[in-house]
Amino acid sequence: MNQPFADVILPELRLYKKGKVRDVYELDDKLLIVATDRISAFDFVLPSLIPDKGRVLTQLSRFWFEYTSLVCPNHMIAADVAAFPPALAEYADLLDKRAMLVRKTKVLPVECVVRGYLAGSGWKEYRASGKVCGIKLSDGLRESDQLPEPLFTPSTKAEVGHDENISFKEMEKITGSVLAKKIRKVSLELYNKATLRALSKGIIIADTKFEFGLDGDDLVLIDEIFTPDSSRFWPLTSYEPGRGQPSLDKQFVRDYLETTGWDKTSDPPVLPADIIAKTSQKYLEIYRLLSEKTDL
Repeated sequence: MNQPFADVILPELRLYKKGKVRDVYELDDKLLIVATDRISAFDFVLPSLIPDKGRVLTQLSRFWFEYTSLVCPNHMIAADVAAFPPALAEYADLLDKRAMLVRKTKVLPVECVVRGYLAGSGWKEYRASGKVCGIKLSDGLRESDQLPEPLFTPSTKAEVGHDENISFKEMEKITGSVLAKKIRKVSLELYNKATLRALSKGIIIADTKFEFGLDGDDLVLIDEIFTPDSSRFWPLTSYEPGRGQPSLDKQFVRDYLETTGWDKTSDPPVLPADIIAKTSQKYLEIYRLLSEKTDL
C-alpha cells in the first residue's frame, strides 16, 4: 500500500482543471492527468482517501485504452513517467503509476452510458415507469436482470451537481446526428468487447460510462475507461438476479453511505478505517482480475 495522495502539486505547470478525483495540468498542446486518491459519491468529494485508488484508475485505464484501441482511438500518449517530458523528472516518484500524458481534445458535453443489466438508477426508474432513461422495457424484469441487449443512455455532463439523463434525440441536438450515431455505435462496441474480456475473468460489467472528445474531426476516447469509478463490476460466481449484487467498484462506498443517515446535502462523513481498507482492496482486486497483472 502506498502513501495516499489528496493532491499532487506541480508548481511549474499550469493547473488546467481540478476535478473530483483528477487534477489536470497543461503542457503546451498536451495534458497531464494525475489521478489522486480522492473518492466522490453523490456529487460530493469525501474527506477520506483510498490508498492506491489513483494508481488503479490510471493503470486500469491504460490497460483498457491499449485493449480497445482498434475500436476507437484514445487520448493516451504515455503512462510511464520515463516517457514524460524532462521537466517532470523531479516529480517522478509522485507521478509514478498515477499520471497519464494525453492529447488535448475538444471535450464533448455528454456522458455516454451503456447499460447491460438493470441496476442502480435504471432499476429505480424501471420500477416507477417501466422505462430506463425513457426507453420502454418489457414487464416483469427483476433487479440485476440482464437486458435483452445493451442500452445506450446518454446524459448531460455537469461540472457541478447531477448529470441529467437525456434522450438520444436530445443528444443529436447537442452533437449533431452523424456524430451522435457514431458515438452510440462506438460505445456499444467498446462495451461488448470489454464484456467478453471481463466475463472470461469471472467479472460482469453491468454498466459503464465513457467520455469522448474531438481531435480535429476525429472521435477520441478520453478520461477513464472501465474503472471502478466509471463502471459497475459484479463477480460472476455470485451473480443472482432479483437482488442487488456484491460489487468490486465504488458502489461499495455508496452502499455504506446509505447506512449512515447522511442527508447528502451537508458535508459527507469520514469513512471508517475498515471501509477505507475494504474499498482499496476491491479496487486492487478488480485491477488484478481484469488486467491479469499482479502489481501496480
